[in-house]
Amino acid sequence: MNIQTMQPITCPGLDPATAEGKPPLPPLEHVTEDLGGLTVERNTAIPLRDGIRIYGDIYRPAGMDRDLPVLLAWGPYGKHNQKDMLWPSAGIEAGWMSPLTGFEAPDPRYWCRNGYAVAYVDPRGMWHSEGNGVHNGPQEAEDVYDAIEWLGGADWSNGRVGMLGVSYLAGIQYIAGAMQPPSLKAISPWECFSDWYREFCYHGGIPETGFIPRASRNMRYSLASTEDTAANVAANPLMSDYYKSRYPDLRDIQVPAFVVASWSDHGLHTRGTLEAFAQMSSPQKWLRVHGQKKWRYFYDPENVEAQRVFFDYYLLDNGPGPLSWPQVQLEVLDTAETMRIRSDIFWPVPDTQAVRLYAGLEERTLATPAPAASSQVTFDPMAESLDLEYVFQEPADLVGPMRLRLFLRANDAEDADIFVAVRKFARDGAEVRFAFNALFDDGPVALGWLRASHQPLDEERSTELRPVHLHLAEEPLIPGEPRALDVEVWPSGVHFDQGEKLVLSILGHDFVHRDPDLNSPVIRHADLRNKGTWTVHSGPGAETYLALPLFQPAQGSANPSPQPTNDEV
Repeated sequence: MNIQTMQPITCPGLDPATAEGKPPLPPLEHVTEDLGGLTVERNTAIPLRDGIRIYGDIYRPAGMDRDLPVLLAWGPYGKHNQKDMLWPSAGIEAGWMSPLTGFEAPDPRYWCRNGYAVAYVDPRGMWHSEGNGVHNGPQEAEDVYDAIEWLGGADWSNGRVGMLGVSYLAGIQYIAGAMQPPSLKAISPWECFSDWYREFCYHGGIPETGFIPRASRNMRYSLASTEDTAANVAANPLMSDYYKSRYPDLRDIQVPAFVVASWSDHGLHTRGTLEAFAQMSSPQKWLRVHGQKKWRYFYDPENVEAQRVFFDYYLLDNGPGPLSWPQVQLEVLDTAETMRIRSDIFWPVPDTQAVRLYAGLEERTLATPAPAASSQVTFDPMAESLDLEYVFQEPADLVGPMRLRLFLRANDAEDADIFVAVRKFARDGAEVRFAFNALFDDGPVALGWLRASHQPLDEERSTELRPVHLHLAEEPLIPGEPRALDVEVWPSGVHFDQGEKLVLSILGHDFVHRDPDLNSPVIRHADLRNKGTWTVHSGPGAETYLALPLFQPAQGSANPSPQPTNDEV
């Protein structure tokens, strides 16, 4: 088992003045501006322990220059990158964001109105900030620690710093929380991966080829050099110290945390946000999981108010705070438009809820009794899918991760890139699709992936509902010989009524296919090893089955979730 180690690959930065799709970069001038009700101090120099200076824009309520709590938004997308609207299909409604809102960041107009200072900070080596750019890892951990302590010690600060934001602006909170700077009093990470290898770069060992190039380019606007994320990912096809060093031990997070995850971001944030919540040691932590588009959910005024209730308590000693909230609150989707709220399911979901649905390959079915006889089916995974269906005889809520145990023979190849989709069909036969990857509405219930040569498991961490693969070495298949494989299927929360169908689709490429588009969050897998046909086996002693967590359904009818109108998308 060879662990690869290496210094990160770097590359020259891209001229920050040429950033596509972003506002023009203002000059590096330290100025103070009155924006009507709030004051912004632009390009404030924040010194780091090695003498490097990074730059932040500090927003404060007009006329208030003492005892302000601070919300820190730390991300690589440019503190000047501010808009009052994202892509139309994100579903954000007019008026939810002011023109001062940074990408995936809290709106200074709202927070200053409620007595907060907001700091937008460009990290080391990004835009005008000095030094060479890094992408997470030990250097950024030290930097965010130093910035938090500088903000907590500013003469206008009350000494309390919180962090809020989506994606990168959430992942940096995992890092900051684990570093335990004394001034950091509360965090609220809204959706970010927490395992670089398994959630961001290689899904089940299959390289992600759509979002990685886009993310890498967005990290390169610098006056110096930066880490070349795409090159580092390509150079580390197996689990290595490179990935392990991106985040500290999340068990070191002890600060109060309001964590928000979604079922709708498979291939990027779903698994990691839920795992981060599970690992945190915070005595006071809360989790909400929704099934909507992530930017819409983050900026929904009702949810912004929940953010304020949380931070008011920990940064201002105001209000009731979150102490009466259920520790875990989940949306269980009926359709994309209707759902039930449950607060009686803890996270992680216990294996005691697991049910095995065994494959009947000749009938293309899933059933609870194990098959009495062996069967097999051969198909071309690049031209068709193997679809196995289960009809619910009574209502049930599927909530949590799933595991597919698959006995597969690659007839003409030494490897197989396996893609799995769990789908829902209504009683009339129409497929029910859900929000997907922030901008789309065509997602299934859940997705899973595995490169067959990456089958070896971390037995200590694997459970009935979630296999955890080591990804330390490849063990090629022997063409024509079946192998037992365990495919991790990411968590979801969906209700099935009596007579509705769950369909398990097994195929050799992305279930949802999109052309590459570096201007949107498209998850793709184009670097595949599939060749020829597969044969799937199931029978006594070698059963193919899906293990999934089923609960008695919540009482009451499904409630509509807020949805944009047609002319808003």
